[in-house]
Amino acid sequence: MDVPLSFGGELRRLRESANMTLEEVSKEVSCSKGHLCKIERGDKKPTQGLARRCDAFFGTGGRLARMLDTSTSTGTGRAQGRREVLATGVGSLLAGALEGQGRGLWEGDAALPPTTLFHDQLQQIRMLGQAGTPTALLASLSTQVTTITRMATHCLGRPRSELLVSASRFAEYAGWMAQEAGRVADALDWTAQAVELAQAGGDTDLADYAMVRRALIALYNNDARQTVELVEKAQHSRVRPRIRGLATQRAAQGHALAGDESACLNELDRARALLAVDDASNDGPVLGPTHVPDLVSVVTGWCLHDLGRHQEAAEILDRECRRVPSHAVRTRVRYGLRRALAHAASGEIEHACAVTRELLMFTDLAPSATIRTEVRRLDRELGRFRSHPAVREVRPGLAHAMADH
Repeated sequence: MDVPLSFGGELRRLRESANMTLEEVSKEVSCSKGHLCKIERGDKKPTQGLARRCDAFFGTGGRLARMLDTSTSTGTGRAQGRREVLATGVGSLLAGALEGQGRGLWEGDAALPPTTLFHDQLQQIRMLGQAGTPTALLASLSTQVTTITRMATHCLGRPRSELLVSASRFAEYAGWMAQEAGRVADALDWTAQAVELAQAGGDTDLADYAMVRRALIALYNNDARQTVELVEKAQHSRVRPRIRGLATQRAAQGHALAGDESACLNELDRARALLAVDDASNDGPVLGPTHVPDLVSVVTGWCLHDLGRHQEAAEILDRECRRVPSHAVRTRVRYGLRRALAHAASGEIEHACAVTRELLMFTDLAPSATIRTEVRRLDRELGRFRSHPAVREVRPGLAHAMADH
């Protein structure tokens, strides 16, 4: 194994110091007794999610996660990034105030901060995510996941479940920010941790939404088959309408990438019907994009471009991009670039370059791996008209936007 016995030995020492059995600890950290025993012996490799839950339960300040990170590090940017996140500690003022009250603070419902407070915090972070640096936001998100999970370990019953679900939503958004930072492996890791936290809190919906997130990564890798296969697992009838709608919409994008127009348009019709359902039973943070007034229409424009119907795509994206709120910088740039791409593909070079010039002013404000992907696509399309004066004018700006700053 590539995890030294010191990890398992430290976990055993913490458990025995707390006078707890393997079975008692396994229930607290949502891990089977047998698996935990093998980890203590060094026979099994723990996940980062389990290491963080153990840290939160035993109050070690992230020591176990750091041990795991150090032992599995190969000098990659991913390991270094995680060490930087763990080193930040608990940074929010709220967390600092609550931790200072002592271990018994969250034993009763009345002592708990309302979960709506965390929902509001997540909404604020998501707004910052529209123009903030993904790497910087990851540190804040990691802090919140650790803080809320630690609170949950001091609770029982419904308060514990609600906190774990809240932590899962921060972890899910951390997965998106990791993808935006170009760290695909970290994105998958954060998404897996989000699912673990949600399931520990009794919420099974996030496991299905995780398939939608993974399918987006496949889509940006131009893997149409995997995109469709992943979301098929999240389209069964037991899933909430919004998640089914997002999954169906992603399937449409996969079919468009494969050139299957009939299947794509059918899925778009289904997605619109599902996303129109008012799911009043879901009172937590909304999963999926929240800054696009008509998400299905925007995705329809995206799909029509992939299907070669460029003029129709441009018309739809012209209309829908104007409806995106001005503060949603990253969203405006991402779909705006797709709009410019549709105009360029339909031969409207002047219009495409005019749209591009407007967007290039914002690319530094919204650093993003997915946006860089769209910039590269646009640059390749405009490159077919490299002698055009308007194209010569914008290509230096496109080259700058493609650089990983």
